[in-house]
Amino acid sequence: MIDFVLQPTQEGELRRRALFWLPAPLPVLGLVYLLVGGTLSASGWTILLASSVGVGTLLLALIVQPTPLPEGLAPPASARRSLHRFRQFTGLRIALALVPVVIGAAASVAGGGMYPLFAALALAWPQLLLAMPTFFTITRARRAMEAWGTTAYLWHALSRPAKVTWPVVTPLVNSWRAWQAENARREQRRQEEEKAWKQAVREESERAEDGDASAAPAASEHTGSSSDGGRSGDEATDVIPHLDSEQGAGEEEPTEVLPHLGSGREVRPTRVLPHLGGAETGADAKEPGDGARGAGTGERSGTAEKSGTGGGEDGGSGPDTSSRTPRGTVNRARSLLEQGGGALGLAVRRTRRGVQSTRRPPANKP
Repeated sequence: MIDFVLQPTQEGELRRRALFWLPAPLPVLGLVYLLVGGTLSASGWTILLASSVGVGTLLLALIVQPTPLPEGLAPPASARRSLHRFRQFTGLRIALALVPVVIGAAASVAGGGMYPLFAALALAWPQLLLAMPTFFTITRARRAMEAWGTTAYLWHALSRPAKVTWPVVTPLVNSWRAWQAENARREQRRQEEEKAWKQAVREESERAEDGDASAAPAASEHTGSSSDGGRSGDEATDVIPHLDSEQGAGEEEPTEVLPHLGSGREVRPTRVLPHLGGAETGADAKEPGDGARGAGTGERSGTAEKSGTGGGEDGGSGPDTSSRTPRGTVNRARSLLEQGGGALGLAVRRTRRGVQSTRRPPANKP
C-alpha cells in the first residue's frame, strides 16, 4: 500500500493529490458539530440545498471529460499536452468534490443541524474517489482526447518519473526549510563578522602596544643625547661642511678672467661696414691689407654724402655726419610714405627688382 501511494511517477503524484483531499471534510465536520451543538435535525430547505449542489457536482464530474487534442501533433508534444490536460481534469474533479462540502457546512450552520452536511459528504466523497487516476478514469480520458484522431500517449506520460510530493505539505515544508537555511546563513554571517571584529580589535591593541614600546626607546635616545652632550636647547647647530662659514669671512675673491678674454688684451672698435656708407675714423680702425677696400669705401662714402639729406651743405660736420646718413633709396621711400602715397612707387620697385627680362618664357608643351 505504501509503494502504491508513494509511487515516484506522474500517476503517483496525481493519486497523492486526490488522497490528500480525501480526509479534508473531516475537520469541517468536527467544526460544524461544535457550532450547532450536536443537533441533527435542520430546516428542510437547507438539506435540499446541500443535496442539490452535491448532485450537480457529481453529474459534472461524470460528464465532463478532457478536450480533444489538435491534429498533427508529434508524439512528444502529444504526450506533454495529454499529461497537462489530465492534470487539469483531475484538479477540476477535486474542486467539484470540495464545493458541496463547503455548501453543506454553511447550510448546516444556517439550519441548526447536521443533516445538510451529511448529505453533502455523501455526494462529495465519491467524487474524490473518482478523481483518482484509476484504469477506468485514465482510459476514458484518453479516448476523449483522441476524439479528433490524434494519438494521446497518456499512459506513457503518466509513467514518467516524478518527485514524491504532496499538494500543501511539500510547499510548506520547503518554505520552512528555506527559512531555516536563511536564518542559519544569517547567524553564521553574524558570527563571522563578530569574529572578524574581535580579531581586528585584538590586532589594533597589539599594534598600539608595539607602537608604545618602540616610542619609549626613541624618546629615551633623544633625551639621553641632549643630557650626555651637555648642550642646551638654545645651542647653535654645527656648520655644514660644504657651506663652511669660515671660508672668506669678510673677503671676496675676484672672478677669474676667462681664457679667451684675457685681461691684457685690448678691445678693438668694430669696423664700419662698407655698404652702410660710413667712413673710417682713424688709422687704428684699418687692418693690414685693406688698402684697396679702403679706397672703395671712401668712394661709396662720398657718394652717400652727395645723395644723402644730411650732407655737408646742410650744415653736417665732416665724416661723422656722412657715416650716419641713410641710403638714398630709404630716403626716397620715407618721403613717399610721408607724402601719403601709400605704397612704394614703380621706380623704387623697379630698381629693387632689377631690369625686366624681355625674353619669351619657354613653352611647357610636351
